[in-house]
Amino acid sequence: MTDSALRVIVETSAYWRVVFDSPPFNIVDAAMFGGLQDVLARMDASANLRVVVFESANPEFYLSHFDLTGRTGNITTAVGPSGLPILIDTFVRLTKSPVVSIAKIRGCARGVSSEFVLACDMRFASLQSTRLGQPEVGVGLHPGGGGTERLPHLVGRGRALEIILGASDFDGETAARYGYVNRALPEAELDGFVDVLARRIASFDRRAIAAAKKLVNQVSLPPADRLLEALTSFQTALTWPEAQQRIQALLERGLQREVDFENRWPAGLGTLLESQSP
Repeated sequence: MTDSALRVIVETSAYWRVVFDSPPFNIVDAAMFGGLQDVLARMDASANLRVVVFESANPEFYLSHFDLTGRTGNITTAVGPSGLPILIDTFVRLTKSPVVSIAKIRGCARGVSSEFVLACDMRFASLQSTRLGQPEVGVGLHPGGGGTERLPHLVGRGRALEIILGASDFDGETAARYGYVNRALPEAELDGFVDVLARRIASFDRRAIAAAKKLVNQVSLPPADRLLEALTSFQTALTWPEAQQRIQALLERGLQREVDFENRWPAGLGTLLESQSP
């Protein structure tokens, strides 16, 4: 691994757990993407692997969001093995891998972190702690890592627009009802449910798993050119004056510094510029 942001726990040769562990918030930065790229390379090289569960060491933050202080390196410009920018490459390769990916979600997963779990094959969430969302519009931006392309297929057009344009958090129960996640389970049941499912899948023939996933992918995945268009537009949006003003206001109020604010910040987006000087 290139960074301690991720830990790989090998349960068996067919079943791994990948733990996000980058205190205090599991912010998604260049180091996190470097870790994910390493995991993908290891997955590609593991002939016996069937399933990987992605989880967090921090029960408050599954993954937080894109690093808004600039520590994102070249993930939107450098090209990955698929020929796409690393940000998109990471998600596309995860989705198209013959290995099954499961997101086990506790805590916050917003913006690009929501887009990561959308790129996973399945999502299971804690009823008590999960907060999912695409708050980019409230920050003067729009999703750029697949949220606008994947959500409509999962939840329908109207609910996708509610999630994206409303820029609010969604709890586990609502996310499950909408189809944002597969299921939301009581906190005490989440680990056991996901582990049983992962071990069951891991017991099946790898060729059958890969063939079934490939067929589902053919009728359910957005084309790469649409994902690339969204990322290019997102990069342009980062230069918009109001986006820069809103990002600065969030950072001044405590984003990526204060735990309480990091937990609840989407709730204040509607009055962000009214209550904060430019």
